[in-house]
Amino acid sequence: MSFGYWELTLALLIPGTLYASWIDYAERRVPNWLNAAIALTGIAAQLAFFGPHGVWVAGLGLLTGFGLLIVPWLMHGMGAGDVKLMAAIGAWLGPWLTLLSFGAGAVIGGIAAIVMIVSTGRSAYALANMQTIMTKMKKVETAFGEFGGAKTFGNTSQLLPYGVPLTAGTIGVLLTHYFGGWLG
Repeated sequence: MSFGYWELTLALLIPGTLYASWIDYAERRVPNWLNAAIALTGIAAQLAFFGPHGVWVAGLGLLTGFGLLIVPWLMHGMGAGDVKLMAAIGAWLGPWLTLLSFGAGAVIGGIAAIVMIVSTGRSAYALANMQTIMTKMKKVETAFGEFGGAKTFGNTSQLLPYGVPLTAGTIGVLLTHYFGGWLG
């Protein structure tokens, strides 16, 4: 077995995203230096293995990851570190696998949120908070304001460190792609 691009991706991206999600879980933030390191090594690996076309694919992946989460961040629904982490993942995976990783992470994050709500007995709070979010979404002026943002709910909600489900989704998609080969 030769050591190629996907083996390098497994060897570097998995530990990098696991470390990012650990920090996100412990500190509720993903450091800029770590996101930059993940992105730059992804771009460098793409360049080394695929030349200028690889840089193009890395750039498209980075923009895809950024684009998927920038609106929720602008709406105060998540932290900027999560947006940058998804962009950094995109530099390694390219646009298609980044989209799949985001989708898998969103499903995992949704399940985790439901488990957190039910296990802490915050169902009534979650319903009230969802009503606030729906009110927030009725007007552009409020949609992008702090009203109804993730940090405004205080002790009625529990913040989900989104780097954790993003990492889980990425690892799942990466391993499925590597071992199954059917993702693209």
